[in-house]
Amino acid sequence: MLDLEVTPLKLATMELPEFHPEAPGLDTVYGFLVRDQDACVLVDTGVGMGSELIDRLYTPDRVELSSALAEAGASQDDITAVVNSHLHFDHCGNNSAFPGVPIYVRQAELEAAKEPHYTVPEWVWFPEARYVPVEGGHRISSRLELLSTPGHTPGHQSLVVRSGRHVDLIVAQAAYTAQEFSAFQRAGLSQPDEMDSTLQAYVESNATWSETAYRSSLACLHGSQPRRAFFSHDSTVWTREV
Repeated sequence: MLDLEVTPLKLATMELPEFHPEAPGLDTVYGFLVRDQDACVLVDTGVGMGSELIDRLYTPDRVELSSALAEAGASQDDITAVVNSHLHFDHCGNNSAFPGVPIYVRQAELEAAKEPHYTVPEWVWFPEARYVPVEGGHRISSRLELLSTPGHTPGHQSLVVRSGRHVDLIVAQAAYTAQEFSAFQRAGLSQPDEMDSTLQAYVESNATWSETAYRSSLACLHGSQPRRAFFSHDSTVWTREV
């Protein structure tokens, strides 16, 4: 095993309802296992059980979290920390599998999750939940750093993984797909009139909280000069062109 690994975990597939910006079609939900020497970090926990509304609207086909971890050579007991990129239902649904384990979430996201219709409350607020509110940059370990990337939601965050001179990003949903992320690779796209129709469509689809913050977050992510990038709803691993 490498001393620093990022392993995508397929956690669910869902049917997108007609009101979803990416509808119609199926959507896949990914989490990520990051192993760094003594740390074993899970980024996002997938879709939970027991919500009649979510089952009716999305008909999710879930992968049991323990099975997904086992396929990656880990178990729930190995997890030393959880990171929620944000608290929409498909990213925090199995948080309760980790009572007492530190769960890193942006303070702004914890506040947003208290609002009606934002998420499934019982998947967030459960007995023995140990949320660690994050503001600004925050290091989980010497090589794992949380980066604020609002836009899709007010408290969205991404994970920077540093290995020597290489930087990998768990973008999560700061960009929906690798294609979307690549489209914003060019610098200076901070003004709406600088974007073509394709870029504007991406903004309107994924920047559901703030278009300005969304563009700034993508610029920040590309500014870190990543080697690779991983996404919550796309199996494609983005690789920087040399």
